[in-house]
Amino acid sequence: MSNNTHMPDVLNCLANLSSDEVFTSPKIVNEMLDLLPQELFENPETTFLDPCTKSGVFLREIAKRLLVGLENKLPDLQDRINHIFTKQLFGIAITRLTSLLSRRSLYCSKTADGKYSICDCFTNNDGNVKFDNIKHTWNEDLRCEFCGVSQTQETYKRTDMEVFAYQFIHTYNPEEIFNMKFDVIIGNPPYQFNVGNTSGNSSKAKAIYHLFVQQAKKMQPRYLSMIIPSRWMTRSTEGIPDEWVDDMLKENKLKILHDYIDASLCFPGVEIKGGVCYFLWERDYSGKCQYFLHDINNNLLSNFDYLDSMNSGIVIRDINSLGIIKKIVKKENNYMIDDNKNFSNIVSPKDFYTNKKTLTSSWSGYKKQKDDLYNIKYYLNKNIHKLDYAWVKKEDISKNLDTISEFKVYIPAAGGTGNDSQVLGQPFLGDKNSVCSQTYLVIGYNKNYNQNECNNIISYIKTKFFRYLVSIKKKTQNGPRMVYQFVPMQDFSKPWTDKELYAKYNLSQDEINFIESTIKPME
Repeated sequence: MSNNTHMPDVLNCLANLSSDEVFTSPKIVNEMLDLLPQELFENPETTFLDPCTKSGVFLREIAKRLLVGLENKLPDLQDRINHIFTKQLFGIAITRLTSLLSRRSLYCSKTADGKYSICDCFTNNDGNVKFDNIKHTWNEDLRCEFCGVSQTQETYKRTDMEVFAYQFIHTYNPEEIFNMKFDVIIGNPPYQFNVGNTSGNSSKAKAIYHLFVQQAKKMQPRYLSMIIPSRWMTRSTEGIPDEWVDDMLKENKLKILHDYIDASLCFPGVEIKGGVCYFLWERDYSGKCQYFLHDINNNLLSNFDYLDSMNSGIVIRDINSLGIIKKIVKKENNYMIDDNKNFSNIVSPKDFYTNKKTLTSSWSGYKKQKDDLYNIKYYLNKNIHKLDYAWVKKEDISKNLDTISEFKVYIPAAGGTGNDSQVLGQPFLGDKNSVCSQTYLVIGYNKNYNQNECNNIISYIKTKFFRYLVSIKKKTQNGPRMVYQFVPMQDFSKPWTDKELYAKYNLSQDEINFIESTIKPME
C-alpha cells in the first residue's frame, strides 16, 4: 500500500465565517510566532492568550512549540501535555461554535474533560477555552458602551442569533476573565461589526479590531501580536479614533510589522480593502520598527525606521514613496502639515451641500428641465439617475450657499483604490450656479478660482504624479479630503504636465519610471 496519501491540515480547509471574521492558516500563524523570542517556548512559566479564538490554530501551534521546547524540563510526555494545556495556554472564543472548534483543535475533543481529550487532568468541559454568553451594555443613546454598535439593528430583535458581544472587549477589566496576567497575547480579531448591514456596503460597518488591540495593551503583556486590516496606517474613514492611531505610531513599541498590500496573500479568496498586516508589539521596547512590505506580487521590501518618520501622521506604506516624498519636502518645506501648501486645503469635506435629506445620492426631488424656480444646476449620481445633471431650487440646498455662484471642480467621493492604477474617479468642471450631490467632493470651493484655473486644476489631477501621491494614502474606495495630504499645491494660472512636475521636484529616472509603471493615464 502506498504511504504517499496526502493528509491536509483540517485548519487549512475551513471556510471563513465572513470577510470580517476569517480563519487564520497555520502558515500565517507560524510566521507570527516566529516573530517572538523563541526562548519563550522553552520556559514552563510563559503564558499565552488568544482573546479571539476561532479555530484554535494559534493555541495549537503554540502547543506544538512548547511540546518540543519543554522536553528537557518535562521529559514525561503526559506530564508535559498536562502542564502546557492547564498552565500555559488560554483562549476566549468569539462564539459558542468556535469554542467547540477551538477545543477540538487544542484538546482533540470538543470538551476538555472528554474521553478523547489528550489532557487528562481537566475537571470541566471548557478547559482553558472560555465562552461566556455576554450581552451588550446599552447606554442612553441605544449604543453599546463597549463596542458602540446600535441596539436598533435587526440582530437584537431575534433570540436565535449570536449578538457578537465579544467577551474580551465587553469588560472594563479583561484581566479578570482568567484572573491572571499573560506574557504573550496573540490572535486574529474580528475586523468589523457587520451584522444588520444587508446592503453589502462595508463602509457602513463599524470597525472593532482596534478595540482588541487596545484591550490587549491594557493588560500589559510582554508581547502582543495580532493580524488586522492595514487601513489604520493611513487613517481610513472607518471610525477608528485618531488617538488610537497616534498611540500606535508614536509609542514606538511596534518592533516588527509585516504589511500585505493584497490581503489574499494571507487569506486566499478574501477581499479586505487596503490589505492586512501583522505585528510584534513589545512592552519594554522603544525604538525603530523593522517594516516589511509585501507588494501585490508578494515581492518583499523592507525598511528600518520610525513608523511615522516623516511626521505625517500616517505610515507611508510604499517604501518607494519615501524618496519621492523627501524630495517634495525639500522643495515645499512642511507642506504636509501646512494647510496652505497641500492640496487637501482646497478639497471640501464630504456631504458638502446635503443635509442627509436633500441632495443625497439617491434623492430624486430635482427636475430634469430648468425653470424659474429650479434654476441651479445639480450634478448627481449618473449611475443611479441616468442623467449628467438636473436642476434644483435654492431651498433644497442647506449649506455652503456662498459657493454656488463660483466655478469649481467636482470629483467622485469614492472610486478606485490605492491598488487601482487610476486611483481616482474623473474630475470635471462645475459651472457657475451649480451644486452637487453627496456623490462628489468640491475642489476649489474656498479660493474663487476662475474657469481657466479650474481647468488647470483638472490638468494637475490627471497627472500620474498627482494620483500617485494620492495613492500613498488612499487604500480603499473612499477618497475624502485627507487622502490629498501628500499632494503639494501648485500655481494654477497654468496647466501642469508630468514632465514639468518630475523636473520641478528633481525626480530620478528610476522614480519617474516607477510612477509611470504604477499609475495608468487618465483621459
